[in-house]
Amino acid sequence: MTDRLPDLPVVVIGAGPVGLAAAAHLHERGLPFTVLEAGTGPGAAVAEWGHIRLFSPWRFTIDAAARRLLDAAGWSTPDPEVLPTGADLVKAYLAPLAQLPDLAPHLRYQARVTAIGRRDVDRVTTAGREHSPFVVRLHTGEELTASAVIDASGTWYTPNVLGANGLPALGEEQAAGLIGPALPDVLGADRAAHAGRHTVVVGAGHSAANTLLALAELAQHEPGTRITWATRGSIDRAVGGGEADALPGRGALGTGVRLLVETGRVELVTGFAVRRIRAVGGRAELTAADGRTLVGDRVVSATGFRPDHTIAAELRLDLDPALGCARLLAPLIDPNEHSCGTVRPHGVDELAHPEPGYYIVGMKSYGRAPTFLLATGYEQVRSVTAALAGDWTAARDVRLDLPATGVCSATQGAQAMLADAAARHGLAPDIPARLISAALRHLPTAGTIAAATRAAAIELGLDPEVAVQLAALAGDRFEADTERAAPLGSGLSRRSDTAGECCG
Repeated sequence: MTDRLPDLPVVVIGAGPVGLAAAAHLHERGLPFTVLEAGTGPGAAVAEWGHIRLFSPWRFTIDAAARRLLDAAGWSTPDPEVLPTGADLVKAYLAPLAQLPDLAPHLRYQARVTAIGRRDVDRVTTAGREHSPFVVRLHTGEELTASAVIDASGTWYTPNVLGANGLPALGEEQAAGLIGPALPDVLGADRAAHAGRHTVVVGAGHSAANTLLALAELAQHEPGTRITWATRGSIDRAVGGGEADALPGRGALGTGVRLLVETGRVELVTGFAVRRIRAVGGRAELTAADGRTLVGDRVVSATGFRPDHTIAAELRLDLDPALGCARLLAPLIDPNEHSCGTVRPHGVDELAHPEPGYYIVGMKSYGRAPTFLLATGYEQVRSVTAALAGDWTAARDVRLDLPATGVCSATQGAQAMLADAAARHGLAPDIPARLISAALRHLPTAGTIAAATRAAAIELGLDPEVAVQLAALAGDRFEADTERAAPLGSGLSRRSDTAGECCG
């Protein structure tokens, strides 16, 4: 840190994975800090999608400084190759981290930040600006002073709207009671809202894909459950790179959704740019720009997220006009050019704004780009905290070990999802593998993947609908094995896809 404001703490906004990582690094650097969290505990936003598995295994989801603190306290380290759920992330990592004596006294919950400024200096004033402490105002009216501010508040609570042009669809506010947020827990807490009803999922990203897979499983148990998938353009982002994807969880997700569409369990409507939504007889009627309509009982808005910079309105920010992130970061994360695995390491220089001492990190730092990985956020806060400590050599020595898109034979993500599904259906752990093996034997005579799967289900005494669901969840593993088994000229070899964006 500079010697201008030596006694004031660094204020960190948000006690999620990146915010707590920032706290761990600040502690290691010997810098005073306070973490302000709007929720009632660590990882409050993560807990809201706790039923979802991350695409990244534990080895990519634990910050190095946080690990050092936890290890010193005798922490039981999770298996590095397992893919945690959001609930796992909170329970096994964030909660123990937040309870450490080195961090706990510096965390404040139910402390929502409403505005940030400089003491006695507005946005127009330049003289002496860098010597004036930050003023961080809470919803209670309390104000804290700070030497620097690290905003790790994320974007979970500021989702994109349904309107295809970035504006709310006409009538969207009035129909809000029929619209649900991304990643509903359709097999758990939100089951009643979707069981036996027609759900329209809007969006082409991985949040949409997760929801479609869960709804397809729900449909097996709840008669009358229908699923429509409405996308503005291509579904490439959702289907990802299939087996040629360095994050197996992401590849399995994409090929699974493709199988659901191809077998007719999910109705796909492409080129549907939502313009209007209205409530008609207790149902939601969506109208596209070209006049087509869709009517469903429930709409899931899986259209992504955007940053909210309102709290920093009195600070000097230099934001990219398209993504809403720091201008120097934008070309590195542009989703038109990059997936998460191709984003090069970056740190304090790319995250800096004209406002000295103010940094946006984590998911919020990416603006509207969906290419964020936790490992990226951890390197961001390592670099920023080094700079605040005055160690510019370390701050600018940015390094990152991320999976790059390419051929990957591991089926880790598929195995995790299969294990979950098999357990829910009360099946033995070896049933998914036996199902795939049997389907491959039937493939030459069955002619299609779906028909082979159903034949295998009969052989094993499984419900055919359950078998199709397991095959969908098997994702890249099933399709890769199918391609190897398909005879030449059969037309069963899977098509090649380009890698989609990520990340969880």
